[in-house]
Amino acid sequence: MKHPPAPLRSAQALAGFILVTFCAPLAGIFSKPGAWYASLDKPPWNPPAWIFGPAWTLLYLMMAIAAWLVWKQDGWRRPLRLYLIQLLLNTAWTPLFFGAHQLGWALVEIVALWIAVLLTLLGFRRIDKSAGWLFVPYLAWVAFAAVLNFTLWRLNPA
Repeated sequence: MKHPPAPLRSAQALAGFILVTFCAPLAGIFSKPGAWYASLDKPPWNPPAWIFGPAWTLLYLMMAIAAWLVWKQDGWRRPLRLYLIQLLLNTAWTPLFFGAHQLGWALVEIVALWIAVLLTLLGFRRIDKSAGWLFVPYLAWVAFAAVLNFTLWRLNPA
């Protein structure tokens, strides 16, 4: 176990993790749902559009705090490399789904994302139980998003 970082360094690291984590949704700036998504056939359990902003904001914040907790305990080891991989996969889904309108490929990508989130959660849990728990809602949300992606793909064949 490493010695805890100094308070200022720790606060700066938390701010850095929040900043880096919130960069992931920036890909959505160029790939908004728009008319294409509005025209898709959707299941009756499709969430209303307003839920996604608050849900993702909370999830990204929890992800950043989890990564920070792991960093404080273990530094830049394998669990944080997994964190960055899942963050890149998270970033890639939006342009693939909303930008390229590739529901099938987006489904493949979100399954890879779910696996990466699970591996990150397990790695985090070994270092800090709280960090692992902070990833559980994210894993559940990605699972739900994968089921929704699959359903939209089936309802809207190319």
